Order: sequence, then structure tokens, then C-alpha cells
Amino acid sequence: MRVGLFGTGPWARRAHGPGLAGHAGVELVGVWGRRPGAAAEVAAEFGGRAYPDQEALIADVDAVAIALPPALQAPLAAKAATAGRHLLLDKPLAATVEDAHAVADAVDAAGVASVVFFTLRFDAGSAAWIDRQAATGDWYTGRADWYGAVFGRPSPAASPYAASPWRQEKGGLWDVGPHALSVLLPVLGDVTEVHASRGAGDTTHLTLRHDSGASSTAVLTLTAPPAGAGVAIEFRGTHGVAAYPENLSGPATDSFHRAVDALIAAIAAPPGAAHPCDARFGARVTEILAAAEAALG
Repeated sequence: MRVGLFGTGPWARRAHGPGLAGHAGVELVGVWGRRPGAAAEVAAEFGGRAYPDQEALIADVDAVAIALPPALQAPLAAKAATAGRHLLLDKPLAATVEDAHAVADAVDAAGVASVVFFTLRFDAGSAAWIDRQAATGDWYTGRADWYGAVFGRPSPAASPYAASPWRQEKGGLWDVGPHALSVLLPVLGDVTEVHASRGAGDTTHLTLRHDSGASSTAVLTLTAPPAGAGVAIEFRGTHGVAAYPENLSGPATDSFHRAVDALIAAIAAPPGAAHPCDARFGARVTEILAAAEAALG
């Protein structure tokens, strides 16, 4: 599969670049970035060549992998899908519901495959744990709390993501909120009610109702003190308590390899057999995030 990488930031260098370069089923054709010098650096490190033009790279590949801010990812993804290219995208899919729907609609119209890289859904240990909770069912409530310290460190330079303008604008709701929803939705079902309130810093407290009848909560922040950072996920029901084990997830590159595998499988699958984390699911997550943002006022 000939793939073009769009994006040159920390996540492109940590996950997308090495994940594509190290996958036996992929040829990394080239890299496009908003900074040509950075694109040349990424291409030199992981393969292919730097492309100065988006359309030229789209024309040369079978699929695109995008590691760009959501407001830039969505229109590029829709353009690539319309050109018949398969999509390996990142979360959140888009910055607005309208843009998210445009991507999902373009995927459907072109009949291409799409996978959104919700990290835990492609980590081997985490995905197996999520699948077990979904199969168990009959949960009364759940919670998925992400306490990120991107902006809570003594020096912003301590995190490579602290300089990200879209994270500074959108905060934990949009950055780590997709992680929480990617766990809660497959286990408890689609969201039917969204309530939100503000906490310290960028912290958002979500309360959700699901179509299974269960409820859930999520605490989402990028401004947690480093000593208080971490992830806490659990489900409670007639079976007892299922808590997400510490240190279960592995390297991001391994998870990205599995996302590439998923895209290859989705391309080969019969029509209509979309991956559970496809663009339509990404659009649904965007809808919930937007509803929470609206509830914050």
C-alpha cells in the first residue's frame, strides 16, 4: 500500500512516521507539511521524499495518513477521499460537526476505507480489555478519566505537545475526550444525553447517558499537576467492578501498526463492512464533543 504522510509534528514523528516506515505492507511515498524544511526532515528519517504540494502527494498514493490539527485534517481528508484515497486519520476527526460529516460523507460517496487512530482501540492489551467489557455487558455505570499534564508541568517545554495551538484552544475536552469516548461507547452504547461543567484550568467534567440505560462520567484535562496525571477507567455492574489495569498499553508505534493493519483489512473487506473506528464513528465522537462544548456555554 503506497501511503503519503501529511504532518510533521511530534505525533507524526512519534507514531505515524515510524509506524509507516516499519510496516512491511506499506511503502511510505512521501511527506507533506506546512513547513517544507520539517517535511524534508521527516522524509529523511522515515522514507519517501518531501512534497511541496498536497495534491501531488495525494495523486501518487493509495492512502493518506494524516497527523495534522483537526481543523486542517478534515478538509484534507475529504479531498483525499474524493480522489479515491483510503484514509488513516487521527482523533479528533474534525473541529466542527459540519467538517466531520463532510469527511464521513466523502468516504461513503467514494467507497474508500477509513480508520481513525483512537490509540487504545488499537493497542493490543487495551483493545482486548475493552472487547471483554463490551462482551460482558449489563453495566450500570462507567467512568473514563484522563488527567493529562501537557500544560500542568513546571515548564511547557517539558511536553512536546504544549506548543500546539489547537490544544491550547480546545483543551482536554477535544484532545483526550476522544480517548474516553472511544472506550465508553463500545461498552455502554451510544450517547443520548450530554451534560458538562468546568473545573480548574481546562478541566471538563462530563456526565453522559447511554442508549443501554447506563450512565458514565469523564474528567478530561491537560492541566493536571504531573504528580496527579494518569488515566482511570472502570465499569460497575452486576458482575462487579472492572478496572483498567495500570501500564496495560504498549508503545504508540505498535498501536499504529495495528491501525495500518486495520486499514489494509478494511480495504479488502466486502462493501459495507466498515471498521468500528471508521470516519463515521469519528464523526459521532465529534458530535458528542461539540454537544459538550455547547453545554459549557
